[in-house]
Amino acid sequence: MKLVRFGPAGQETPGIVDGAGTVRDISSHLADIDGAALSPASLRRLAALDLAALPAAPAGARFGVPISGIGQFVAVGLNYADHAAESNMAIPREPILFTKAISCLSGPNDDVILPKNSVRSDWEVELGVVIGTTARYVEEDQALEHVAGYVLVNDVSEREYQLDRGGTWDKGKGCETFGPVGPYFVTADEVGDPQALDLWLDVNGVRMQTGNTRTMIFGVKTLVSYISRFMVLRPGDLITTGTPPGVGMGKTPSVYLKPGDVMTLGIEKLGQQRQNVLVWSPASVAV
Repeated sequence: MKLVRFGPAGQETPGIVDGAGTVRDISSHLADIDGAALSPASLRRLAALDLAALPAAPAGARFGVPISGIGQFVAVGLNYADHAAESNMAIPREPILFTKAISCLSGPNDDVILPKNSVRSDWEVELGVVIGTTARYVEEDQALEHVAGYVLVNDVSEREYQLDRGGTWDKGKGCETFGPVGPYFVTADEVGDPQALDLWLDVNGVRMQTGNTRTMIFGVKTLVSYISRFMVLRPGDLITTGTPPGVGMGKTPSVYLKPGDVMTLGIEKLGQQRQNVLVWSPASVAV
């Protein structure tokens, strides 16, 4: 099952994608797609809807972040060995965790805005994991039971802010628009094995990243279990799980985003995103 939120930013309507790819309005059955909507009982109820009886979304409607009210946006660094190598960093012995600001969340096709004084903004296609039931001190063999589904994430990163400005990585990861998510939230049963998904990302039509989640250092069940030892994961929380090689920082010479660039990216079964890159100005961001 694929769930979406469509419409203007801040006014999204919940929807579901039918077998023909048409987005159906489910607002008569569900107020929003939030943590409560991701419970097993709620997802079973939505799966039983007669989609043909539901109205279609307007043609060309904007997609928003498919989950509303995300409480935590937890990220994992250097989770592909070949990406660690291109970054000239050691392969981690334990997962590297940081957070992306909730305020960086944006729709899958919304513009990405380079922050003031950005010199090294970069791209990262990643698998996102959405929690469906509360997880605390979860064992690995039970971790996937707490996963409601998966999303496509672009972990946009300003490398100078992240690596050269001291402190944690967070300051280079949470800039406004640096967290495009979606278009779909896809339930775990439809995705199947999360360690068998192809990922890719292009900039201006040139392939930059190609990978598969099977090459993660720490797989999804390991990450959910590990993170649940340090924080309580609640329904609707989002974990983004690291990126394969091919980021701009790893190119020789390095290549970074500039105004006018277009990023397109996708993950098998989870859909695609497209973002135009703009330079920051007062007119480029919402109040």
